[in-house]
Amino acid sequence: MAEPSFEEALSSLEKIVEQLEEGNLSLEETLKKFEEGIKLSRLCDKKLKQAQKRVTMLTRDEQGDLKEVPFTEPDEPEKPENRDTDTKSLFDE
Repeated sequence: MAEPSFEEALSSLEKIVEQLEEGNLSLEETLKKFEEGIKLSRLCDKKLKQAQKRVTMLTRDEQGDLKEVPFTEPDEPEKPENRDTDTKSLFDE
């Protein structure tokens, strides 16, 4: 069976959370749903990280020209090869 899309996995995870919150499942069913939820959560996390790697930010240099810069996580230090020091974000305007 093919791996579900992010949206499918998230929808399934939301349904599992609702079922667990209702509290009408047996202990065995609860454990199975919990395990399935953990797998779906990890899949969603993996897919988000893959998407994040593909994101490119657009910035403007001092001449006002748009320039593509690879996305970096907020807590990830910027690498000198990723962004020139003389560029500013579109959001800095």
